Amino acid sequence: MASHPENKIDCSKVYVKKSSFSNDQTGDFDGAFAAVDIKKDELIEAGVVRRLPDGFDGMSCPYIFTWSTERPNKTWAMASGCAPYYNTCKEGTSNTRMVRDFEKDNFEIFANEDIKVGDELLHTYISLKWRTCFSELNDIVHKE
Repeated sequence: MASHPENKIDCSKVYVKKSSFSNDQTGDFDGAFAAVDIKKDELIEAGVVRRLPDGFDGMSCPYIFTWSTERPNKTWAMASGCAPYYNTCKEGTSNTRMVRDFEKDNFEIFANEDIKVGDELLHTYISLKWRTCFSELNDIVHKE
């Protein structure tokens, strides 16, 4: 696929399919996967976000991003590309990390380790522990 030098979105190293974490208990849901081998610290995906209107209730909607360092959070955003399909995991175990630029409303996702083609891409949601829509997920992720 050709890319334009002014393109703000590049998710060419990622594809989306049924998550490897889907099961009879959770039901089917999608995940993001590596389309190519990716080296540690390599840029995986770059994208932009669109801020949602003031008053949007992100505490009850798991499909949007926390878009500030303010707590309680009042700024929510929708992300481009495959970013909405990266599933979460316990802090310190993710194979990716998201770097957010709240001023420019963009993000970059980097590899925390070497990633093989076909591996599911995971990062720890910054709001996993405090958003009400993630309370059940937080319990599952942190279950010993």
